[in-house]
Amino acid sequence: MSKTKKHILVTGASRGIGKAILESLDQSNVTIVGQSTTGADGLIPSDFSQHGAATSLWEQALDQLDGRIDVLINNAGIFDPNPLASDDWLASWNQTMTINLSASAELCRLAVLHFQKRTDTGRIINIASRAAYRGDSPDHWHYAASKGGMVAMTKTIARAYAKDEILAFAICPGFTMTGMAEDYLASRGGDKLLADIPLGRVAQPEEIAEMVRWCALDAPPSMTGAVLDANGASFVR
Repeated sequence: MSKTKKHILVTGASRGIGKAILESLDQSNVTIVGQSTTGADGLIPSDFSQHGAATSLWEQALDQLDGRIDVLINNAGIFDPNPLASDDWLASWNQTMTINLSASAELCRLAVLHFQKRTDTGRIINIASRAAYRGDSPDHWHYAASKGGMVAMTKTIARAYAKDEILAFAICPGFTMTGMAEDYLASRGGDKLLADIPLGRVAQPEEIAEMVRWCALDAPPSMTGAVLDANGASFVR
């Protein structure tokens, strides 16, 4: 790892995995800024459901980080149910795609363009999901599709820009002990779902955050394009 202080942008940083990522990267060799929808607790406010939000966030982050971002971590996302019989099924599909995939894609694009202007390495870490490979519930087609798109995008970036020393990694958690997952587990019978996890428990946000920290700061360049699973062996590839 370079001794130069790393400048890092994290989305979805107000709670759960995102908050744990901020805490894992709170160290002397890092300057980090985070995003949330409301901007509470000193985070940059950015509502990814709104047009232009990702670009505005990138510009604000650059201002706070002295014009240089070394690592982009796309963690923001929603997991709202979308029953097939719903009258607004398509609107819900589009909102999830906008927040989970399009905003991440916009930020990845801006990061690649930014990194290409420099001579040192840039890194992108995208937080996808086990659902990208295993699928999800009948009410979550949109979520699974958005995360599958994120994995495909990560692989494309890795293959296309490794020559420019731009590295990309995806992390695919299964159930993680966040408010979003807790509500889902409760609604669908937590014990039954936990029985499907050989480890016997869901992941902790700190476990995912440690994987992110390593990818952001220590993972060897030859690992670019890797997709890392963290699901207690509930889905293995």
